[in-house]
Amino acid sequence: MARKPATKPRKHASQERSRATVDALVEATARILVREGYDKASTNRIAEVAGVSVGSLYQYYPGKEALVVAVIDRHNRDIMQVVRRALAEVASQPIEKAVRRLVAVAIEAHRIDPKLHRVLAEQIPRPGRLENVEAFNRETYALFRSYLEGHSDELRMVDLGLAAFVCVTSIEALAHTAVLHRSEKLSDEAVATLVDEATRLVVGYLMPRKIKSLGRR
Repeated sequence: MARKPATKPRKHASQERSRATVDALVEATARILVREGYDKASTNRIAEVAGVSVGSLYQYYPGKEALVVAVIDRHNRDIMQVVRRALAEVASQPIEKAVRRLVAVAIEAHRIDPKLHRVLAEQIPRPGRLENVEAFNRETYALFRSYLEGHSDELRMVDLGLAAFVCVTSIEALAHTAVLHRSEKLSDEAVATLVDEATRLVVGYLMPRKIKSLGRR
């Protein structure tokens, strides 16, 4: 059985200079993934693009897999900042309005460095990203379930955990496919139409009697 590559940093940067080195290594890894692909992201190449020695790289990371995980972590943090902000904004809003905003935000979040997003989704070996994706999903499900709990009087009878899973997974799949695989057709008008249709889908699931009232707002 092949040995699982180490994916945790060897040490964490505490001083400004060391943090700058780590940031340069993570940014170099991201640039190489986008421009050259996962297979070309060797530690020598990452160190070269970052402008540091390979020895400096190995002070902080055991190999390229750990740096790729650091890139995934950074990318997920950027997306989660957008998601958390949106859920805080809609906490007191009715479901129809909140869902519309969340669909729009999901598309916006997937537009954060879409080329990198595609590489992370399609090229990185599954064991290298699975734990990070699961943690990201757990937080998103929990945040959306919390929103649903605060608006349970608006919902049909439904298991809130299952509802959060269905809604978040549906919105994520639509946003992911639209941005990464239909980006050439994603004009502002196309985005607005997608938001309309995805809102109908999710609100129709949560509140089936309300579906006829939906329209672009």
